[in-house]
Amino acid sequence: MSVNGRYLIKKNSAMFFLMISCVVIAIFMCGCSNKRKREPISLTIWHVYGEQTDSPLNDMIDKFNRTVGVEKGITIQVTKVSDTNTLHEAVLAAAKGEPGAGSLPDLFVAYPKTVLSMEQSENLVDYRDYFSEQELEEYIPEFLEEGVIEDELKILPVAKSTEIMFINKTLFDRFAATSGVKLEDLSTWEGVFDAAIQYNELTGKSFLTADYHFDYFQVGVHTLGGEFFDSDGVRFDDTFRKVWDPFASAAVNGAVWLGNGYSTEAVRTADAVVAITSSAGVLYYADEVTYPDNTSESIEIVAKPCPVFENTTKSVMQRGAGICTVKSTPEREKAAITFLKWLTEPEHNVEFVTKCGYMPVTEKAFTDYLPNAVDALENPKYISLYKAYMETQKEYEFYTPPQLSFYLDTETRFEKNSRQELKETSLQYEEAIHNDGIDAETKGTLLQQLVDKSYNDFENVMQKN
Repeated sequence: MSVNGRYLIKKNSAMFFLMISCVVIAIFMCGCSNKRKREPISLTIWHVYGEQTDSPLNDMIDKFNRTVGVEKGITIQVTKVSDTNTLHEAVLAAAKGEPGAGSLPDLFVAYPKTVLSMEQSENLVDYRDYFSEQELEEYIPEFLEEGVIEDELKILPVAKSTEIMFINKTLFDRFAATSGVKLEDLSTWEGVFDAAIQYNELTGKSFLTADYHFDYFQVGVHTLGGEFFDSDGVRFDDTFRKVWDPFASAAVNGAVWLGNGYSTEAVRTADAVVAITSSAGVLYYADEVTYPDNTSESIEIVAKPCPVFENTTKSVMQRGAGICTVKSTPEREKAAITFLKWLTEPEHNVEFVTKCGYMPVTEKAFTDYLPNAVDALENPKYISLYKAYMETQKEYEFYTPPQLSFYLDTETRFEKNSRQELKETSLQYEEAIHNDGIDAETKGTLLQQLVDKSYNDFENVMQKN
């Protein structure tokens, strides 16, 4: 064989080998690609946004899995949907490794109280490791601030609520026609309490109900320039007294509903006209009332920003939880962050929150996306709520409660004892004014005496516990 022939054979053999190698590599790469598609990173989540079969967050997760999830090889799997308190206990049990509690999911919804109560909370991701300063500046600052635990951003806001005033406008309009009180008068606490007392005098019924006495007092003291907390509980001083007196006067007079249960029940039975409560409760306000004689009436519910004291900075309690990510591997953590960034992008965030009655968490979502989303809403209650949200975001500061070891215990005792004290004092006043011959001046003196007594008794019981 000639030299040229041997050269051609070798050349062809080399080319053949190269072609086979390319085919093998291509098959191998294709196999790896298919393997990645078949086995994406799968993350679990526990949350509180709706039932397992009817959840706005589940819908958003499905959308993520079908789009970005497919592209990035990420699947989010919902393994628990529950109420806030149940989820709080489940997270703590899992963190402690209690028998039967199982392991923590990759992501879970939590309030600061949950993280503060967790063992080994250092096992939670600090979101500052994955978000740039520029990205974090997009979020409403107060919402981020609440998630900072031990100098680390451990809770990322994804949907927030606040306190809102819900009004049975049907009953209010009848009262307004008789009394001259206007809806705008309810923008201040002074106006609310004045209207409440007038309504009680006209009807003998309560006008106002507030689900969270603790929030009214805490934010009220703050806006008046005082300090609500001392070293181990509530600070009872002149500023606290300024917040106590108008509320207690209306409550003792019978103008504040102090029954058991949430404000939604008081509004449903027309035992109250105005409710100050979490904005997330919009879903539970019925479009009709049922009276004691078992007759019913359709009503219009409207929402307004929470009242404030006159001549103070407008401030309101922020509510709502966020999402924590459990430390694992860099790949799994990055996958979780990919989902959370997607969920809090303005367009997706507004789509999510408007389905469950919450606020979005970025400035851009409020200004650029929420107005159009509100225009597309059909439910009048939700339209009214989101208009109140936008006014609140524009004109109010969101109050962030301090992270104190005794906060939760103090809140629980405050709610229980304030209601009990005011209810008992109201009964004493009602019994006293039924005496024959009591005039308006005597009633006023008696009311102030009982308000003074209620303050002193409440201070004593809170300091004893």
